[in-house]
Amino acid sequence: MAATDIAVMSEVDVSENGGLVQSLKDCAGGTVGGIMQVLVGQPFDTVKVRLQTQSTTNPVYSSMMDCVRKTREKEGLRGFYKGTTTPLVGIGACVSIQFVVVEYMKRRFTQDNHGSPLTNAQMYMAGAAGGIANSVVSGPVEHIRTRLQVQTGGTGYSGPIDCIRQIYRSHGIQGIYKGQGITMAREFQGYGAYFFAYEWLVRRSMEKSGLKSRAELPSWEVCLYGAGAGYAMWLTIYPMDAVKSKLQTDAFGAARKYASTLDCVKKTMAAEGVAGFFRGVGPCLLRAAPCNAATFMGFELAMRVIN
Repeated sequence: MAATDIAVMSEVDVSENGGLVQSLKDCAGGTVGGIMQVLVGQPFDTVKVRLQTQSTTNPVYSSMMDCVRKTREKEGLRGFYKGTTTPLVGIGACVSIQFVVVEYMKRRFTQDNHGSPLTNAQMYMAGAAGGIANSVVSGPVEHIRTRLQVQTGGTGYSGPIDCIRQIYRSHGIQGIYKGQGITMAREFQGYGAYFFAYEWLVRRSMEKSGLKSRAELPSWEVCLYGAGAGYAMWLTIYPMDAVKSKLQTDAFGAARKYASTLDCVKKTMAAEGVAGFFRGVGPCLLRAAPCNAATFMGFELAMRVIN
């Protein structure tokens, strides 16, 4: 953000009531952004997860396009949106949490800086804080989603509620939060890079254009910077995401392949080499631009309407 925008932010009411009102606005804007993210990104994510988690000795799909073709032939368009109900509700909540925490941290850092622009470290930490807060919801949401996404037959879970019920009945809350450690590490780094990149690009653009408010940014720039933020996130966390998917789709109890995150890393490296941490990266990178452009576009437009 430009110094002029920071100066405006420093005048924002950070009292309890003023902060609550602004947080509710941020929550509403984040919900819109989250819904947009799921609707645009779910088909790409389904292909990514199926490639990440398929057997290395007897793979079902030979490539990204082979996965797309077989999913379309066997399951129709609905196959790409398996497990959408959970993220549509959950990711909407996740993105709301992200934006509420990030915007709160930005206001606090601005107040601490006495109106001076946020430093790069502060922008990164604001995003990282949003990621950690978000992981409380994103961990179980993504666990349920990935289990449903890799399910291609008629047996197993009939839907997200049935999946939650079966896992909780057999393994309790710990089962629901399977893979939570690597999820938290991914969210910390991922959203630190994500919001840092977006805010840095916005600030640079406003300084060059002499704009006084981010609401003056044209829509195409918001989409472009959102896409850039998506790449900044995924290019720095993809190996962690691959490990997360393997852990969350692994069996429970004695039948599981991986005893821990470190064990998963060791076994993946031994069996597949470095390439094993980048399976499914194609659809992920294809997804990053439209999905995150839609997220920030939804948030920024919603905030302009609300304000």
